[in-house]
Amino acid sequence: MDFDLTEEQVLLKDSISRFVSDNYDLESRRGYTSSDTGFSAENWQQFAELGWLSLPFSEEHGGFGGNAVDLMVVMEELGKGLVVEPFLATVLLFGGALSRSGNTELQGSLIPSIIDGSLHGALAYHERGSRYALNDVQTTATSDGDSYVLDGEKTVVFNAPAANKIIVSARTSGDRYDDSGISLFIVDANAPGLESTPFKMMDGQKVCNVKLASVAVTNADLVGELGAGLTILESVSRSAIVALAAEAQGAMQVLYESTVEYSKTREQFGVAIGSFQVLQHRMVDMFAACEENRSLLYRAVCSMDEDEANLNERDIAMNVHALKTMVGRSGKKIGGEAIQIHGGMGMTDELAIGHFFKRLMMINTAFGDADYHQRKFASLANA
Repeated sequence: MDFDLTEEQVLLKDSISRFVSDNYDLESRRGYTSSDTGFSAENWQQFAELGWLSLPFSEEHGGFGGNAVDLMVVMEELGKGLVVEPFLATVLLFGGALSRSGNTELQGSLIPSIIDGSLHGALAYHERGSRYALNDVQTTATSDGDSYVLDGEKTVVFNAPAANKIIVSARTSGDRYDDSGISLFIVDANAPGLESTPFKMMDGQKVCNVKLASVAVTNADLVGELGAGLTILESVSRSAIVALAAEAQGAMQVLYESTVEYSKTREQFGVAIGSFQVLQHRMVDMFAACEENRSLLYRAVCSMDEDEANLNERDIAMNVHALKTMVGRSGKKIGGEAIQIHGGMGMTDELAIGHFFKRLMMINTAFGDADYHQRKFASLANA
């Protein structure tokens, strides 16, 4: 199989690499994360001008019509720079749900605004106590004539501090854990009854807990079919997992390369520590973990391609579960080794090593950690 990138993908990769090199030293990133939204509005507008925000959307909405490989290229390069602009939250989660909704009116009115950078979105799907189960929904949507009233709370909503609109999962029928009866509604971020509480995560990115108290929405705000929102959430989360794995791949690559380079310059007992065989073995282990993750990333990306008609849903799901398990395992291995080989300075805030490790730990917890996905994989394998 040919794993070489196309000419367009190479140009895309180089474009993002130059952006990261020019705009994302550690001090600049600190400045971006300390803003009210947690990122740079100027950088986001540059994303729009360069066409990156149009990548996954169809041509009929002004998009590029890109595939899973294109998104992998973008996310891996963003991961190398610890980029905090909400490409995942606005484009892949919020925009991804819109693209899968079948609601042509919402798509036509909102997707062009995502592409030009004027609209920020968020997807509120996670609740307290639900762990990683997308079907565990206690937020309710009570019918009121032609409208619905939303009540409940969502936690750890990515990009909610900057979002203009939020897609909220709510139960319109059924019991707490039922797969059916979950609906998605789009809500204005400043709607009466909606209260957001922002906080900063370990990796510096800002999220919100969102409370909904008698928030009114209409049938026109329904994203997808009534009661069938779980199908959209599962599809979006699967794509998000692969995208996050690509971001993690970029972070792992930087940690490995930085550690090897440091070992060539740091001296102990009058020689570079890279000459010590035991450290050489550990860096080889880091390289192996990085390449194992890349192999599973390629496998999952290929299986997400629409042209891969010989795979069924079970095979695709197993590839994604295996990938997310490897991301958690490899991220912990590579990050831990990088910090130990750098010594005490690896733990300091002044060195990028710790920031990359923190981001890998947060990626591990998003949409299910390694243990969760290992259990899911085993369940499918033994079925």
